[in-house]
Amino acid sequence: RAAYEYTEAEDKSMRLGFLLIAAGLLSLLGLGCCWLRPALQERGGGGSANCTVLAVRQLGERFACTFSCGAACRGTARYPCLQVLVRTSRSSAPALLHEDERLTLLRNVSWQCSYIPPCARDDQENSENVTYKQKYWKEKVGSQPFTCYFNQHLRPDDVMLKRTHDETVLLHCFLWPVVTFLVGVLIVVLTICAKSLAIRAEAIKKKKH
Repeated sequence: RAAYEYTEAEDKSMRLGFLLIAAGLLSLLGLGCCWLRPALQERGGGGSANCTVLAVRQLGERFACTFSCGAACRGTARYPCLQVLVRTSRSSAPALLHEDERLTLLRNVSWQCSYIPPCARDDQENSENVTYKQKYWKEKVGSQPFTCYFNQHLRPDDVMLKRTHDETVLLHCFLWPVVTFLVGVLIVVLTICAKSLAIRAEAIKKKKH
């Protein structure tokens, strides 16, 4: 009977294996419900298109943003709103370009802007950042076509320059919980096999004697 009992090292190995199995399953379940499923739903309602810049302009209105200058230091600054209007290969109507899905989900007035600069304490620095972005779209991109993305579940009349949930992120979201689960299974199986071989070797040794 003593031969079938696990040693302290084998017991720790089994616990580690079961812990990794549980962690992999819980991670896959949590990421699937809270992140992967919404990401796939967003991607399911969208697609890619070719975009061409029609106009780049700054609105006269300035919007407020909140900057942080320390643990207990916060303030409000302002930035000009930059709009990039494009024509897509799927529609002849002008569409407003956004950096990613984050801007299309905003519920405040900032959704009108194609670019929101990192909020600096100085309004002039915010204006310079926006002006630099405006020159980029006018001079470097110009009339050159580029790939953009749309999503019918968000704002069907707007397009995005990039997706937050791309294939690489989705792959890692699914890959690492599965790898954790498989490593846990491998540890448990190898521990059981090693114990079984040790018991058989002990039995053969007793028969010889």
